[in-house]
Amino acid sequence: MFGRYKGTFRRESGEILVEVEEDDGLLTYRRRCGGDKFERILVATMAEVIINPVEPVNLPKDITNFLMIEFPPVMIEPGASRTVYLKFPVEFGVFVESARDIEVVDIFAPTTQKYTLYGTPNRGLIARWYGSEVYAEIPEVDLYREGVMEFTITNTYREWVEVSRAVFRSVDMKIYYGDFVASTATMRVVGPNIAETDFIDAPPRPGMVKSIELYTARKISALSRGYLMEWGLS
Repeated sequence: MFGRYKGTFRRESGEILVEVEEDDGLLTYRRRCGGDKFERILVATMAEVIINPVEPVNLPKDITNFLMIEFPPVMIEPGASRTVYLKFPVEFGVFVESARDIEVVDIFAPTTQKYTLYGTPNRGLIARWYGSEVYAEIPEVDLYREGVMEFTITNTYREWVEVSRAVFRSVDMKIYYGDFVASTATMRVVGPNIAETDFIDAPPRPGMVKSIELYTARKISALSRGYLMEWGLS
């Protein structure tokens, strides 16, 4: 289902249907995901429709730019670095692209969303929450529901540190797709309760296709990169 389409097309997988049909001389985009439906008339001649996974913080509506993944506690010795794999939720972004511009048409997902508070009520932030196990190898996932995050933790602090959650800025997220949806992220622990997180613009496997990022399509400038977790790591 992920990919580029020109003219009319129809893609269906399980509870998801995406199509562009010509009705009475007009192109019409239609989407069904479970019981949710969406439709738009497209006035276009040379445009392409692009369907790819996007940063998973947009549903049911724009609430936050942060994603928190919570996982079983990991103890890291001073100076150690280890790459593991986590799962993250997948959202679909549908774009129309012409020679001059690209625009978001639709965002949907076959899963439900949960949000949580990171930090204090006065100074904390709302984040999209997702729970994951910790995997030593790339786990099997449902292509349209979960992605795989290659996650490298480095402890630069002088003492052992326990980590059971990671908070990311979604505008930094780089997503790739192929046989599965994937992203590559890092965490650098700098104190007993402080760490820096960021994403790397590289897929965990060669040959994967890079997704169009929502903040790029929406012309949103990202002035800084990464996120400093100051409200604890577990």
